[in-house]
Amino acid sequence: MKQIPLLINGEFVASKSQHMLDVTNPADNQVIAQVPYASTSEMDAAVASAKEAFATWRNVPVSERARLMMRYQALLKQHHDEIAEVLSQETGKTFDDAKGDVWRGIEVVEQAMNIPSLLMGETVENVARGIDTYSYTQPLGVCAGITPFNFPAMIPLWMFPLAIAAGNTFVLKPSEQDPMTPTRLAELFLEAGAPKGLLNVVHGGAQQVDHLLHHPDIKAVSFVGSVPVGQHIYKTATDNMKRAQCFAGAKNHSVIMPDANKAQVLNNLVGASVGAAGQRCMAISVAVFVGEAKDWIPELADMIGKVRPGLWNDKQAGFGPLISPRARDRVLSMIEQGKAEGANCLVDGSGFTLPGHESGNWVGPTVFSEVSEEMSIYKEEIFGPVLCCMAVDELEDAIALVNRNPYGNGTSIFTASGAAARKYQHEIEVGQVGINVPIPVPLPFFSFTGWKNSFYGDLHAYGKQAVRFYTETKTITSRWFEDDIPHGPNMTISLR
Repeated sequence: MKQIPLLINGEFVASKSQHMLDVTNPADNQVIAQVPYASTSEMDAAVASAKEAFATWRNVPVSERARLMMRYQALLKQHHDEIAEVLSQETGKTFDDAKGDVWRGIEVVEQAMNIPSLLMGETVENVARGIDTYSYTQPLGVCAGITPFNFPAMIPLWMFPLAIAAGNTFVLKPSEQDPMTPTRLAELFLEAGAPKGLLNVVHGGAQQVDHLLHHPDIKAVSFVGSVPVGQHIYKTATDNMKRAQCFAGAKNHSVIMPDANKAQVLNNLVGASVGAAGQRCMAISVAVFVGEAKDWIPELADMIGKVRPGLWNDKQAGFGPLISPRARDRVLSMIEQGKAEGANCLVDGSGFTLPGHESGNWVGPTVFSEVSEEMSIYKEEIFGPVLCCMAVDELEDAIALVNRNPYGNGTSIFTASGAAARKYQHEIEVGQVGINVPIPVPLPFFSFTGWKNSFYGDLHAYGKQAVRFYTETKTITSRWFEDDIPHGPNMTISLR
């Protein structure tokens, strides 16, 4: 059985831990590898390696750090499809969806290539007579990243390339459910010429995460995952005097105005709601139809009902299985709860199985209408291929509904009215807004900016905010006295 290695001090090593977890193919739950839960000594060795590497890496010229990212980007592009295939087999994602996962990570590496410009400080001459003030951007030290199962390529690449390009070193703890993709990313990083210790990869669960959070040499922690874990990580990290950015839950609404392009709306909502089996933190899980637009719900349900789940290499498959039996059971429980609470189940995917792969974690596309705010399927993040449809009378009602929700990760509005779009983007209390764009994930020269219970911290992922997160600003005020300027050679024996 293949054992996933640890990466410590530039070497891939087999863990000596006896605690192993099976890595399974979600399509049939066959074991494809085993991942170790790193021991305390292995965790400490990874951090020590990163600390030692930081002492020299911080002094490497920024242009050389940028060139490392250039080489890494080239290798990621060269191995793009290979990485996507590994990703598909351990997550169940369709091949096209997996390629998108890899590509969105590559885009962040491209941003890291621009690190010389991103690290530029500020200067003002003559802030007082003969005094100048200027600032430098300097790295923090050893940083850590804790990443989720749903984007095993993109989210690690959100983190360690920018942190390392900024002069830090990094310890990555990827999801134990799909560790093969991050391991491949690390292999390519070494192949790009990364010095030993820059990137270390450890595996495990809550105990390993807590060890990083309490370790005195870890200076900053980035996390993507669920609300309770995000709250725990943020509190524990900050209690231990570390910087933290924690991306947590979501309940993303799409508001559909009656003047919107109907065909565009329906086509976009299908993919945005059930694509990737709904296992996206930016998936549209609530569609809010304003006024007469509610008449489109049956047609939308019919379109979603025709989406067929399937294997990663089935080009006709709309999405794959859920990541685990536990995830499947939770989604099925939520579907039954929605029915019990009175929602109208227009499309029921709870009985779906894939012939020949009946043991997989399958849930078919599911659509509810007549959903109210009191229902569990509205209040909780389902994280499955389930869309809740709601109807309101006016745009103001839709805005009030979205703003009452405790999450603020992403939202969108479909409309032909510039005035309605501007009103929505201005009044909505959500960090990322799409206008006629269903999933408004910004490109990496902007930052990923969830609000409310979707994010705990001050500075967000990638873009300029991430560079600020991974650096400190040093401000220097200097004065040089004119009397100290030499005035020609001193021809005497005086020491003046």
